[in-house]
Amino acid sequence: MPKIAKELSPLEVSRLNKPGFKAVGVVPGLGLQIRGQARSWILRVKIADKVRDIGLGGYPGVTLAMAREAARQLRSKIESGIDPIQERKVRNDELRAAQRKRLLFVDACRQFLEDKQTEWGNAKHRQQWENTLRTHALPVLGNLAVDDIELAHVLEVLKPIWHKTPETAKRTRGRIEKVLDWAKVHGHRDGENPARWQGNLENALPSIAKVRVVKHHPALPYHEIGAFIKRLRERNGTAAVALEFLILTSARSGEVRGATWQEFDLKKREWIIPAERMKARKEHRVPLSDRAVEILTEIPKGQGDEIVFKAVRGGVLSDMTLGAVLKRMEVPVTTHGFRSTFRDWAGETTAFPREVIEHALAHQLKDKAEAAYARGTLMEKRRKLMAAWAEYCEQATNAPGTVIQIRTSH
Repeated sequence: MPKIAKELSPLEVSRLNKPGFKAVGVVPGLGLQIRGQARSWILRVKIADKVRDIGLGGYPGVTLAMAREAARQLRSKIESGIDPIQERKVRNDELRAAQRKRLLFVDACRQFLEDKQTEWGNAKHRQQWENTLRTHALPVLGNLAVDDIELAHVLEVLKPIWHKTPETAKRTRGRIEKVLDWAKVHGHRDGENPARWQGNLENALPSIAKVRVVKHHPALPYHEIGAFIKRLRERNGTAAVALEFLILTSARSGEVRGATWQEFDLKKREWIIPAERMKARKEHRVPLSDRAVEILTEIPKGQGDEIVFKAVRGGVLSDMTLGAVLKRMEVPVTTHGFRSTFRDWAGETTAFPREVIEHALAHQLKDKAEAAYARGTLMEKRRKLMAAWAEYCEQATNAPGTVIQIRTSH
Protein backbone atom coordinates (compact mmCIF):
# COMPACT_ATOMS: atom_id res chain seq x y z
CA MET A 1 0.00 0.00 0.00
CA PRO A 2 1.61 3.29 -1.09
CA LYS A 3 1.97 6.05 1.43
CA ILE A 4 -0.96 8.49 1.35
CA ALA A 5 0.39 11.94 0.55
CA LYS A 6 -0.82 15.26 1.85
CA GLU A 7 -4.09 16.31 0.22
CA LEU A 8 -3.44 19.24 -2.13
CA SER A 9 -6.10 21.77 -3.13
CA PRO A 10 -6.71 22.85 -6.74
CA LEU A 11 -4.85 26.10 -6.02
CA GLU A 12 -1.85 24.23 -4.61
CA VAL A 13 -1.81 21.93 -7.65
CA SER A 14 -1.83 24.95 -9.99
CA ARG A 15 1.33 26.24 -8.26
CA LEU A 16 3.33 23.04 -8.72
CA ASN A 17 6.25 23.67 -11.09
CA LYS A 18 9.15 21.48 -9.97
CA PRO A 19 9.91 18.74 -12.56
CA GLY A 20 9.11 15.19 -11.53
CA PHE A 21 6.21 13.30 -9.95
CA LYS A 22 4.25 15.07 -7.19
CA ALA A 23 1.63 13.11 -5.23
CA VAL A 24 -1.58 15.07 -4.65
CA GLY A 25 -3.20 12.97 -1.92
CA VAL A 26 -6.68 11.46 -1.29
CA VAL A 27 -6.20 8.58 -3.78
CA PRO A 28 -3.02 6.56 -3.17
CA GLY A 29 -0.57 6.69 -6.06
CA LEU A 30 -2.19 9.68 -7.82
CA GLY A 31 0.21 12.43 -8.80
CA LEU A 32 1.00 15.16 -11.28
CA GLN A 33 3.92 14.44 -13.62
CA ILE A 34 5.76 17.64 -14.61
CA ARG A 35 8.13 17.68 -17.57
CA GLY A 36 9.01 21.16 -18.71
CA GLN A 37 5.77 22.88 -19.64
CA ALA A 38 3.87 19.59 -19.95
CA ARG A 39 1.78 18.40 -16.99
CA SER A 40 -0.15 15.14 -16.87
CA TRP A 41 -1.90 12.98 -14.31
CA ILE A 42 -0.37 9.61 -13.40
CA LEU A 43 -1.80 6.84 -11.24
CA ARG A 44 1.09 4.73 -9.95
CA VAL A 45 -0.20 1.31 -8.92
CA LYS A 46 0.95 -2.25 -8.33
CA ILE A 47 -0.64 -4.86 -10.62
CA ALA A 48 0.36 -8.50 -10.15
CA ASP A 49 3.51 -7.57 -8.22
CA LYS A 50 4.56 -5.07 -10.87
CA VAL A 51 4.47 -1.29 -10.45
CA ARG A 52 2.71 0.37 -13.40
CA ASP A 53 2.01 3.99 -14.33
CA ILE A 54 -1.41 4.67 -15.84
CA GLY A 55 -1.92 7.99 -17.66
CA LEU A 56 -5.13 9.86 -16.83
CA GLY A 57 -4.81 12.84 -19.17
CA GLY A 58 -3.22 16.25 -19.25
CA TYR A 59 -3.60 19.06 -16.74
CA PRO A 60 -5.49 21.43 -16.64
CA GLY A 61 -7.74 19.82 -19.26
CA VAL A 62 -8.33 17.06 -16.73
CA THR A 63 -8.99 18.78 -13.40
CA LEU A 64 -7.87 17.59 -9.98
CA ALA A 65 -11.39 16.40 -9.17
CA MET A 66 -11.66 14.51 -12.48
CA ALA A 67 -8.28 12.86 -11.95
CA ARG A 68 -9.20 11.73 -8.42
CA GLU A 69 -12.49 10.22 -9.60
CA ALA A 70 -10.79 8.38 -12.50
CA ALA A 71 -8.10 7.11 -10.14
CA ARG A 72 -10.73 5.79 -7.67
CA GLN A 73 -12.46 3.86 -10.46
CA LEU A 74 -9.22 2.32 -11.66
CA ARG A 75 -8.21 1.27 -8.13
CA SER A 76 -11.65 -0.30 -7.69
CA LYS A 77 -11.12 -2.37 -10.85
CA ILE A 78 -7.67 -3.49 -9.70
CA GLU A 79 -9.07 -4.57 -6.33
CA SER A 80 -11.68 -6.61 -8.27
CA GLY A 81 -8.95 -8.44 -10.13
CA ILE A 82 -9.19 -6.46 -13.39
CA ASP A 83 -6.06 -5.16 -15.11
CA PRO A 84 -7.13 -1.74 -16.50
CA ILE A 85 -4.05 -1.52 -18.72
CA GLN A 86 -4.85 -4.83 -20.40
CA GLU A 87 -8.51 -3.85 -20.59
CA ARG A 88 -7.59 -0.62 -22.38
CA LYS A 89 -5.33 -2.52 -24.79
CA VAL A 90 -8.15 -4.93 -25.69
CA ARG A 91 -10.53 -2.03 -26.21
CA ASN A 92 -8.03 -0.23 -28.44
CA ASP A 93 -7.39 -3.41 -30.44
CA GLU A 94 -11.14 -3.80 -30.99
CA LEU A 95 -11.41 -0.18 -32.09
CA ARG A 96 -8.54 -0.54 -34.55
CA ALA A 97 -10.12 -3.73 -35.93
CA ALA A 98 -13.42 -1.92 -36.38
CA GLN A 99 -11.66 0.95 -38.16
CA ARG A 100 -9.91 -1.49 -40.49
CA LYS A 101 -13.25 -3.07 -41.27
CA ARG A 102 -14.88 0.34 -41.88
CA LEU A 103 -14.12 0.60 -45.58
CA LEU A 104 -15.74 3.41 -47.56
CA PHE A 105 -17.70 2.43 -50.67
CA VAL A 106 -15.49 4.63 -52.88
CA ASP A 107 -12.41 2.73 -51.65
CA ALA A 108 -14.18 -0.60 -52.04
CA CYS A 109 -14.89 0.27 -55.68
CA ARG A 110 -11.24 1.06 -56.30
CA GLN A 111 -9.98 -2.12 -54.66
CA PHE A 112 -12.62 -4.25 -56.39
CA LEU A 113 -11.63 -2.86 -59.81
CA GLU A 114 -7.96 -3.51 -59.08
CA ASP A 115 -8.70 -7.11 -58.08
CA LYS A 116 -10.77 -7.71 -61.24
CA GLN A 117 -8.32 -5.99 -63.61
CA THR A 118 -6.67 -9.21 -64.80
CA GLU A 119 -10.08 -10.79 -65.38
CA TRP A 120 -11.13 -8.13 -67.85
CA GLY A 121 -9.72 -8.28 -71.33
CA ASN A 122 -9.15 -4.56 -71.84
CA ALA A 123 -9.04 -1.20 -70.11
CA LYS A 124 -12.32 -0.14 -71.73
CA HIS A 125 -14.28 -2.64 -69.62
CA ARG A 126 -12.84 -1.22 -66.41
CA GLN A 127 -13.52 2.32 -67.59
CA GLN A 128 -17.18 1.47 -68.24
CA TRP A 129 -17.46 0.17 -64.68
CA GLU A 130 -15.73 3.27 -63.30
CA ASN A 131 -17.95 5.62 -65.30
CA THR A 132 -21.17 3.93 -64.18
CA LEU A 133 -20.19 3.85 -60.51
CA ARG A 134 -18.75 7.38 -60.52
CA THR A 135 -21.77 8.91 -62.25
CA HIS A 136 -24.60 7.17 -60.43
CA ALA A 137 -23.40 5.36 -57.28
CA LEU A 138 -20.61 7.44 -55.73
CA PRO A 139 -22.60 10.69 -55.27
CA VAL A 140 -24.85 8.78 -52.83
CA LEU A 141 -22.75 5.86 -51.56
CA GLY A 142 -19.17 7.07 -51.96
CA ASN A 143 -18.53 8.33 -48.42
CA LEU A 144 -20.57 5.65 -46.66
CA ALA A 145 -18.88 2.67 -45.02
CA VAL A 146 -19.83 -0.48 -46.92
CA ASP A 147 -21.16 -2.01 -43.70
CA ASP A 148 -23.55 0.94 -43.26
CA ILE A 149 -25.13 0.72 -46.72
CA GLU A 150 -28.76 -0.36 -46.56
CA LEU A 151 -31.67 -0.83 -48.95
CA ALA A 152 -32.73 2.82 -48.62
CA HIS A 153 -29.31 3.99 -49.84
CA VAL A 154 -29.40 1.71 -52.89
CA LEU A 155 -32.92 2.89 -53.73
CA GLU A 156 -31.71 6.50 -53.49
CA VAL A 157 -29.24 5.67 -56.27
CA LEU A 158 -31.61 3.70 -58.47
CA LYS A 159 -34.98 5.46 -58.28
CA PRO A 160 -33.94 8.62 -60.19
CA ILE A 161 -32.72 6.54 -63.17
CA TRP A 162 -34.92 3.43 -63.01
CA HIS A 163 -37.57 4.84 -65.37
CA LYS A 164 -35.37 7.40 -67.08
CA THR A 165 -32.59 5.07 -68.27
CA PRO A 166 -33.58 1.50 -67.37
CA GLU A 167 -30.58 -0.25 -68.91
CA THR A 168 -28.14 2.06 -67.16
CA ALA A 169 -30.04 1.54 -63.91
CA LYS A 170 -29.85 -2.23 -64.38
CA ARG A 171 -26.08 -2.11 -64.91
CA THR A 172 -25.64 0.23 -61.94
CA ARG A 173 -27.57 -2.10 -59.62
CA GLY A 174 -25.56 -5.11 -60.72
CA ARG A 175 -22.25 -3.32 -60.24
CA ILE A 176 -23.16 -2.08 -56.77
CA GLU A 177 -24.13 -5.65 -55.87
CA LYS A 178 -20.77 -6.97 -57.07
CA VAL A 179 -18.80 -4.38 -55.06
CA LEU A 180 -20.77 -5.12 -51.88
CA ASP A 181 -20.33 -8.87 -52.40
CA TRP A 182 -16.59 -8.28 -52.70
CA ALA A 183 -16.67 -6.24 -49.48
CA LYS A 184 -18.46 -9.04 -47.62
CA VAL A 185 -16.01 -11.70 -48.81
CA HIS A 186 -13.13 -9.54 -47.57
CA GLY A 187 -14.72 -9.08 -44.15
CA HIS A 188 -15.82 -5.47 -44.50
CA ARG A 189 -19.56 -6.03 -44.12
CA ASP A 190 -22.06 -8.57 -42.76
CA GLY A 191 -25.61 -9.52 -43.61
CA GLU A 192 -27.56 -9.60 -46.87
CA ASN A 193 -26.60 -7.56 -49.91
CA PRO A 194 -29.07 -4.61 -50.20
CA ALA A 195 -28.42 -4.36 -53.96
CA ARG A 196 -29.57 -7.96 -54.58
CA TRP A 197 -32.55 -8.16 -56.94
CA GLN A 198 -34.22 -11.49 -56.21
CA GLY A 199 -36.23 -11.47 -53.03
CA ASN A 200 -35.09 -7.93 -52.31
CA LEU A 201 -35.19 -5.03 -54.78
CA GLU A 202 -37.75 -6.85 -56.92
CA ASN A 203 -40.22 -6.02 -54.15
CA ALA A 204 -39.34 -2.31 -54.22
CA LEU A 205 -38.89 -1.57 -57.95
CA PRO A 206 -40.78 -2.62 -61.08
CA SER A 207 -39.17 -5.12 -63.40
CA ILE A 208 -36.97 -3.49 -66.04
CA ALA A 209 -38.91 -5.40 -68.69
CA LYS A 210 -42.10 -3.62 -67.62
CA VAL A 211 -40.66 -0.15 -67.14
CA ARG A 212 -42.15 2.48 -69.40
CA VAL A 213 -39.19 4.21 -70.98
CA VAL A 214 -39.37 7.99 -70.71
CA LYS A 215 -39.08 9.58 -74.14
CA HIS A 216 -36.23 12.03 -74.53
CA HIS A 217 -35.02 14.20 -77.34
CA PRO A 218 -33.88 11.74 -80.01
CA ALA A 219 -30.08 11.66 -79.91
CA LEU A 220 -27.38 10.39 -82.23
CA PRO A 221 -25.26 7.54 -80.82
CA TYR A 222 -21.88 9.06 -80.05
CA HIS A 223 -19.99 6.54 -82.20
CA GLU A 224 -21.83 7.98 -85.23
CA ILE A 225 -20.97 11.63 -84.59
CA GLY A 226 -17.80 11.69 -86.70
CA ALA A 227 -19.53 10.35 -89.81
CA PHE A 228 -22.42 12.75 -89.23
CA ILE A 229 -20.14 15.79 -89.02
CA LYS A 230 -18.38 14.70 -92.20
CA ARG A 231 -21.75 14.75 -93.99
CA LEU A 232 -22.73 18.01 -92.28
CA ARG A 233 -19.61 19.77 -93.63
CA GLU A 234 -20.66 18.84 -97.15
CA ARG A 235 -23.71 21.10 -96.78
CA ASN A 236 -23.67 24.83 -97.42
CA GLY A 237 -25.30 27.53 -95.40
CA THR A 238 -25.25 29.20 -92.01
CA ALA A 239 -27.57 26.64 -90.43
CA ALA A 240 -25.15 23.79 -91.11
CA VAL A 241 -22.25 25.82 -89.68
CA ALA A 242 -24.29 26.79 -86.61
CA LEU A 243 -25.25 23.15 -86.09
CA GLU A 244 -21.62 22.02 -86.10
CA PHE A 245 -20.75 24.80 -83.66
CA LEU A 246 -23.64 23.68 -81.45
CA ILE A 247 -22.28 20.13 -81.42
CA LEU A 248 -18.72 21.22 -80.62
CA THR A 249 -19.79 23.44 -77.72
CA SER A 250 -22.65 21.22 -76.43
CA ALA A 251 -24.71 24.39 -76.10
CA ARG A 252 -28.47 24.72 -76.43
CA SER A 253 -29.98 25.76 -79.75
CA GLY A 254 -31.15 29.16 -78.51
CA GLU A 255 -27.75 29.93 -77.02
CA VAL A 256 -26.02 29.31 -80.38
CA ARG A 257 -28.62 31.00 -82.56
CA GLY A 258 -28.66 34.10 -80.35
CA ALA A 259 -24.86 34.37 -80.00
CA THR A 260 -23.40 37.82 -80.69
CA TRP A 261 -19.83 38.80 -81.48
CA GLN A 262 -19.38 40.65 -78.20
CA GLU A 263 -19.81 37.35 -76.33
CA PHE A 264 -16.60 35.89 -77.79
CA ASP A 265 -13.03 36.40 -76.63
CA LEU A 266 -11.01 34.62 -79.30
CA LYS A 267 -7.70 35.49 -77.62
CA LYS A 268 -8.79 33.59 -74.52
CA ARG A 269 -10.70 31.12 -76.70
CA GLU A 270 -13.86 31.57 -74.66
CA TRP A 271 -17.54 32.16 -75.29
CA ILE A 272 -19.17 34.06 -72.41
CA ILE A 273 -22.92 33.61 -72.57
CA PRO A 274 -24.65 36.25 -70.40
CA ALA A 275 -27.01 35.17 -67.64
CA GLU A 276 -30.11 36.53 -69.36
CA ARG A 277 -29.60 34.10 -72.26
CA MET A 278 -29.05 31.04 -70.08
CA LYS A 279 -31.76 28.66 -68.88
CA ALA A 280 -30.45 28.84 -65.30
CA ARG A 281 -30.09 32.64 -65.49
CA LYS A 282 -26.40 32.35 -64.66
CA GLU A 283 -23.45 33.42 -66.83
CA HIS A 284 -21.83 30.46 -68.57
CA ARG A 285 -18.32 30.36 -70.02
CA VAL A 286 -17.63 27.89 -72.80
CA PRO A 287 -14.01 26.97 -73.67
CA LEU A 288 -13.57 26.85 -77.44
CA SER A 289 -11.77 24.02 -79.21
CA ASP A 290 -9.53 24.61 -82.23
CA ARG A 291 -12.34 23.70 -84.61
CA ALA A 292 -14.85 25.94 -82.84
CA VAL A 293 -12.42 28.88 -83.15
CA GLU A 294 -11.83 27.98 -86.79
CA ILE A 295 -15.55 28.17 -87.50
CA LEU A 296 -15.76 31.65 -85.98
CA THR A 297 -12.69 32.95 -87.82
CA GLU A 298 -14.12 31.78 -91.16
CA ILE A 299 -17.29 33.81 -90.64
CA PRO A 300 -17.09 37.52 -91.60
CA LYS A 301 -16.91 39.19 -88.22
CA GLY A 302 -19.59 41.69 -87.33
CA GLN A 303 -19.73 44.34 -84.63
CA GLY A 304 -20.73 44.16 -80.99
CA ASP A 305 -24.26 42.86 -80.63
CA GLU A 306 -24.54 41.61 -84.21
CA ILE A 307 -25.69 38.01 -84.53
CA VAL A 308 -22.91 35.58 -85.44
CA PHE A 309 -25.01 32.99 -87.27
CA LYS A 310 -27.34 35.26 -89.23
CA ALA A 311 -30.41 34.14 -91.11
CA VAL A 312 -30.52 34.83 -94.88
CA ARG A 313 -32.71 37.88 -94.38
CA GLY A 314 -30.85 38.94 -91.27
CA GLY A 315 -31.69 38.34 -87.65
CA VAL A 316 -31.68 35.15 -85.66
CA LEU A 317 -32.01 31.72 -87.20
CA SER A 318 -35.09 29.80 -86.11
CA ASP A 319 -34.82 26.46 -84.37
CA MET A 320 -36.84 25.03 -87.25
CA THR A 321 -34.05 26.06 -89.62
CA LEU A 322 -31.54 23.90 -87.75
CA GLY A 323 -34.06 21.10 -87.56
CA ALA A 324 -34.59 21.36 -91.30
CA VAL A 325 -30.90 20.56 -91.87
CA LEU A 326 -31.32 17.33 -89.92
CA LYS A 327 -34.53 16.52 -91.78
CA ARG A 328 -32.90 16.96 -95.18
CA MET A 329 -30.00 14.78 -94.02
CA GLU A 330 -32.59 12.19 -92.97
CA VAL A 331 -31.17 11.96 -89.46
CA PRO A 332 -34.01 11.29 -86.97
CA VAL A 333 -32.63 13.36 -84.10
CA THR A 334 -33.18 16.82 -82.60
CA THR A 335 -30.70 19.62 -82.10
CA HIS A 336 -31.08 19.24 -78.34
CA GLY A 337 -30.30 15.55 -78.66
CA PHE A 338 -26.67 16.35 -79.44
CA ARG A 339 -26.25 17.37 -75.80
CA SER A 340 -27.23 13.82 -74.87
CA THR A 341 -24.76 12.51 -77.44
CA PHE A 342 -22.00 14.52 -75.77
CA ARG A 343 -23.13 13.47 -72.28
CA ASP A 344 -23.16 9.78 -73.20
CA TRP A 345 -19.72 10.00 -74.82
CA ALA A 346 -18.20 11.87 -71.87
CA GLY A 347 -19.77 9.63 -69.24
CA GLU A 348 -19.11 6.30 -70.91
CA THR A 349 -15.75 6.73 -72.63
CA THR A 350 -13.79 9.32 -70.66
CA ALA A 351 -12.48 9.66 -67.11
CA PHE A 352 -13.53 13.29 -66.69
CA PRO A 353 -15.30 13.87 -63.33
CA ARG A 354 -19.07 14.09 -63.35
CA GLU A 355 -19.09 17.68 -62.10
CA VAL A 356 -16.87 18.75 -65.03
CA ILE A 357 -19.22 17.13 -67.55
CA GLU A 358 -22.32 18.60 -65.91
CA HIS A 359 -20.70 22.04 -65.78
CA ALA A 360 -19.89 21.80 -69.49
CA LEU A 361 -23.62 21.30 -70.11
CA ALA A 362 -24.46 24.22 -67.78
CA HIS A 363 -26.49 21.86 -65.59
CA GLN A 364 -27.33 22.86 -62.05
CA LEU A 365 -25.98 20.27 -59.59
CA LYS A 366 -28.73 19.03 -57.26
CA ASP A 367 -26.41 17.88 -54.50
CA LYS A 368 -25.50 20.94 -52.39
CA ALA A 369 -22.15 19.55 -51.28
CA GLU A 370 -21.19 18.73 -54.84
CA ALA A 371 -22.38 22.15 -56.04
CA ALA A 372 -20.20 23.83 -53.41
CA TYR A 373 -17.22 21.78 -54.57
CA ALA A 374 -17.89 22.81 -58.18
CA ARG A 375 -18.47 26.47 -57.33
CA GLY A 376 -15.66 27.46 -59.69
CA THR A 377 -16.01 27.12 -63.44
CA LEU A 378 -13.49 24.24 -63.63
CA MET A 379 -12.44 25.97 -66.84
CA GLU A 380 -9.11 24.24 -67.43
CA LYS A 381 -10.60 20.78 -66.97
CA ARG A 382 -13.53 21.72 -69.17
CA ARG A 383 -11.14 23.08 -71.80
CA LYS A 384 -9.46 19.66 -71.97
CA LEU A 385 -12.87 17.97 -72.09
CA MET A 386 -14.10 20.07 -75.04
CA ALA A 387 -10.79 19.60 -76.87
CA ALA A 388 -11.15 15.84 -76.44
CA TRP A 389 -14.74 16.02 -77.71
CA ALA A 390 -13.69 18.00 -80.79
CA GLU A 391 -10.92 15.49 -81.46
CA TYR A 392 -13.39 12.63 -81.15
CA CYS A 393 -15.77 14.34 -83.58
CA GLU A 394 -12.93 14.48 -86.11
CA GLN A 395 -11.93 10.84 -85.85
CA ALA A 396 -14.42 9.45 -88.30
CA THR A 397 -14.27 12.31 -90.79
CA ASN A 398 -10.78 11.79 -92.20
CA ALA A 399 -11.30 15.01 -94.04
CA PRO A 400 -9.35 18.29 -94.01
CA GLY A 401 -10.98 21.50 -92.89
CA THR A 402 -13.83 22.47 -95.19
CA VAL A 403 -14.34 26.00 -96.45
CA ILE A 404 -17.53 27.30 -94.89
CA GLN A 405 -19.93 29.10 -97.18
CA ILE A 406 -22.61 31.04 -95.36
CA ARG A 407 -24.31 33.21 -97.94
CA THR A 408 -26.02 30.48 -99.89
CA SER A 409 -29.49 29.17 -99.27
CA HIS A 410 -30.22 26.78 -96.36
